[in-house]
Amino acid sequence: MVKVRDLLRARFGVADNVTEVPLNITLEGILARRSIRKFQDRNVPDALLRVLLACAQSAPAKSDLQQYSIIHVTDGQKKARLARLAATPWIEAAPVVLVFCGDGRRARRISELRGKPYGQDNLDSFMNAAVDAGLALQAFIVAAEAAGLGCCAISQVRTAIKQVAELLELPDNVFPLAGLAAGWPDEPREVTLRLPPALVVHRDRYDDSNLEAEIDGYDQRRHAAFPIPARGQFHNDLYGQAEFYGWSEHVARRLSRNEGRETLRAFLQAHGFALD
Repeated sequence: MVKVRDLLRARFGVADNVTEVPLNITLEGILARRSIRKFQDRNVPDALLRVLLACAQSAPAKSDLQQYSIIHVTDGQKKARLARLAATPWIEAAPVVLVFCGDGRRARRISELRGKPYGQDNLDSFMNAAVDAGLALQAFIVAAEAAGLGCCAISQVRTAIKQVAELLELPDNVFPLAGLAAGWPDEPREVTLRLPPALVVHRDRYDDSNLEAEIDGYDQRRHAAFPIPARGQFHNDLYGQAEFYGWSEHVARRLSRNEGRETLRAFLQAHGFALD
C-alpha cells in the first residue's frame, strides 16, 4: 500500500518523517503527478470534457469576478499552427488542446451593459485575471488527472503571443496565459524531484540563508535520479560543457538569455491593458 511518506520521498528525494496521514485519491494524485506529452490515439469523451471544464470553472476567483476564458482548440489546422507558434510539435497530436486566457473584456462589457464606468484599469487587474486563469488551469489538471488523463501545461503560447492571439481571435483585454494538452497517457514518466520544502516554505518571514547548501544537495539528488545528458546542456557556446551539470546550472544557463517574451508588455498595452 502506498503511503504518504513514500510519495514525499519520491517527490523530494529525501526521507520525510511525517506522521502518517490518511491517503485519498486526490492527495495521491497530486503528490505523484507527472507531466505527460505523449497521448494515445483515443478521444476524450465530450461528457467527461464538459465535467472537467466545469471543474476548471469551480476554481477560486478573485472577488467572484471570474476573469478568465478557455479556448478549446479543435480545428486541425489551428492546432497545427498553434504547435508551430509554440515550438511544441507534440501539441498537434494531443486529443484535447486548451488555451487558458486572462479575460478583462467581460468585466468591461458588463460595466457598460449596466451603465457604470469601469474604474479598474491598472496592473492589479491584469494580475487578478492572470491568477484567475492560472487557478482554473490547475483545477482542470487536478480533475483531469483524477479521471486518468495526463496533462502538460504550455507556457510557450506566450512566446509568439501576438500571433497566438490572432490565431484564436482574442479581442482587446484578453490574453493567452498558458496552453494545456491533455489525453490518455501513452508514455511512462517518472516523478520529477522538486526543490526541498526548506527552500520554498517559509515560516513568519522569508529566509533563504541556507540556499547554497540546499541547492547543492538538490543538484546532487536530482542528478543521481535524472542526469541531464551532455546534449541537453544549454548554451555550451557561451559556457562550455560542464563536467557536472546540475539543475541549478541548467536553470542559470537558461535564464542567462531572453526567451523572446519581451513583447508581452507591448502586446498587453496594445490590447487595452493599463499596467500602471
